[in-house]
Amino acid sequence: MSMIKRVRKSGGLGQLLIPLVAMGILLLFNLFRDPGFYAIGVAVNNSGNRVLTGNIISIIDSASELAIIAMGMTLVTAACGGQDISVGAVGTIAGSIFVKALKGFSSINLGTVLLALLACCLVTVLFKLFNGTLVSVFRIQPMIATLILFSCGRSIAYWIVGSATPQIDSPIISAMGMTIPGIPIPTPIFGVILVGALLALIFRFTTLRLYTESVGVNEGAARLNGINPILIKLLSFVILGLCVAVAGVIGTCRMGQVSHKTLLIDIEMDAILAVAIGGNSLGGGRFKISGSILGAYIIQMLTTTLLAMRVDPVNIKAYKAVVIIIIVMAGSPVVKNRLTTLWNRRRSGGLHAASGRG
Repeated sequence: MSMIKRVRKSGGLGQLLIPLVAMGILLLFNLFRDPGFYAIGVAVNNSGNRVLTGNIISIIDSASELAIIAMGMTLVTAACGGQDISVGAVGTIAGSIFVKALKGFSSINLGTVLLALLACCLVTVLFKLFNGTLVSVFRIQPMIATLILFSCGRSIAYWIVGSATPQIDSPIISAMGMTIPGIPIPTPIFGVILVGALLALIFRFTTLRLYTESVGVNEGAARLNGINPILIKLLSFVILGLCVAVAGVIGTCRMGQVSHKTLLIDIEMDAILAVAIGGNSLGGGRFKISGSILGAYIIQMLTTTLLAMRVDPVNIKAYKAVVIIIIVMAGSPVVKNRLTTLWNRRRSGGLHAASGRG
């Protein structure tokens, strides 16, 4: 198990340096641009409930679906050395299944909502097992394997709900997508906390993290150490499927309806960027879920900042691309190695100077 031990030692806080610096720069920029950017207030929504308001609350709330999907994307990236570009389309299928199941009940209550959630979880897991089989068994590159559902997923969602955009009017659905009466914090934030806590417990009490990183670093060596790479890759896709189902349900409850054209649109690209910005290697291996979550919030803060600066929404993607390129390049192995070399030279030079004075 010497290889697994080396994988364990390869992590560290240094992996979070780039996303932490990027978040710090954005925080300072907004502080000098508009100190009121961080103001948090309390307002009364249309349902008469008191809710927290402000840019920070909006950022944390709006990034919930992205953060949840980024967690699952991190595992697939770490185990398979590639990315799943079908998460947005499959999330739309999950939303369609959720609404279709609820419409099949005479009333919407906590029990029927849980059954509908279970149904869409099962469906998304099946779709992700399909993707995982193509990747792990047939050894198709992940981006190519998931291109199938990326192309047809939203059409499948359309077939499920038809041409209409069915709405679901229920206090429970409103509470899941907005806020729970008496709790001013947006409910989707609790979804991120719950998914993150469950993954943290899994990593704490199982060897999934070590096995996933080992398969991503060297699949052949992992197999020689008794690890089943096919099982680990399939499991990473299953976890991603569950994350996609949760994100799809949150997005559906947030809108109170399902639209196969707009639900989780373009979220797959943002999820991949969140993983990269979080300091995770897109080629597989070691990973930090916390880095991907931080990357999701960085992307959302950047979007909110540009909107606050009254940048035309049409041009926001171009501005985001420039900033993200800078962040990703700063976190690239070439730049990291160069900075490490310069730091070591400076440190050794300082030590020589100190010994000379002595």
